[in-house]
Amino acid sequence: MPRASPLPRPPWGWPGLKVVVTTGVFVTTLWNLRCFLNPSKVSGEAPKHTEPLVVLVWEWPSKQVPNVSGDVCRELYGITDCWLTTERRLLGRADVVVFPHTRLQPGRDRLPKEKPPGQNWVWVSLESPSNTKALAGWNQTFNWVMTYRRDSDIFIPYGKLVPNRSATMNIPMKTNLVSWVISNYHRTQKRAEVYKNLSRYLHVNIYGKANKKPLCKDCLLPTTSKSKFYLAFENSIHQDYITEKLWRNSLMAGTVPVVLGPPRANYEQFVPADSFIHVDDFGSLAELATFLKTMNSRYRQFFAWQKRYSVKLYADWRERICTICTAYPSLPRGRVYADLESWFNT
Repeated sequence: MPRASPLPRPPWGWPGLKVVVTTGVFVTTLWNLRCFLNPSKVSGEAPKHTEPLVVLVWEWPSKQVPNVSGDVCRELYGITDCWLTTERRLLGRADVVVFPHTRLQPGRDRLPKEKPPGQNWVWVSLESPSNTKALAGWNQTFNWVMTYRRDSDIFIPYGKLVPNRSATMNIPMKTNLVSWVISNYHRTQKRAEVYKNLSRYLHVNIYGKANKKPLCKDCLLPTTSKSKFYLAFENSIHQDYITEKLWRNSLMAGTVPVVLGPPRANYEQFVPADSFIHVDDFGSLAELATFLKTMNSRYRQFFAWQKRYSVKLYADWRERICTICTAYPSLPRGRVYADLESWFNT
């Protein structure tokens, strides 16, 4: 068998073993040095900030703009290295720019004309898809979304239960069966239909602008706390859309919420299963009414959660926006929501 011919010798000769080893060590050293000096480019992680993050709120979500001067995130919420500002002249220095949907105007005339490299824009909304219009015009605009949905880049619920070892059960004195605070009543809404049919079987004490009985801010909880049950009916039904109607008007007030919203399983991802009553638990509203009117001996069981938890409300926009800094290191880089409307309506 003929032997394979040897590879032709290059004109400069074969490199010595020492040269090959030295070159390999040199290349490896350079790579390790690159990883050490700039790990974010190698791993795809967020670059580590040596200075506080600057979060520019392009327009404040509420009509009244609070004081955001100084280190408010640290002073109020213990979140360090996070600076909020509403000064648009600092656009070039901002790491994150926040755009509340309620303040976005049709068209892009009032948006920044340029976006500095590395800056991330956040779309913010606490409203449901049913009450969020004109989303199609904001495709290919925002890097992150900040909503009540748990699959948001930055999750901002209306409230939550926090562990409390010193908590005790506290059930306020009850003087009536059911109450409901309603400001915007529309007959086409599901909650209007459910209330109309339920009221055939029991009396509901109604407060709010819709019934010309508005409650002052400090009057709300003392009023709803007097009812054994509260109609925590959402204005529209969407995944994770669980608002202050549950957290503040019901649980914090010390009454049992009767909920109308996403399925029971979704509520149970936020609160214990025995802390609320779901409209869908019953075959008819007549059955629900009977259950509410005859609930006596088991009533205290709905408050068992109070022995372990307390209600935390998220009512200050400063706290919500400060949480951007907490989430920042783990947020995805290089993302743009190509179809914001489709994502939010899913």
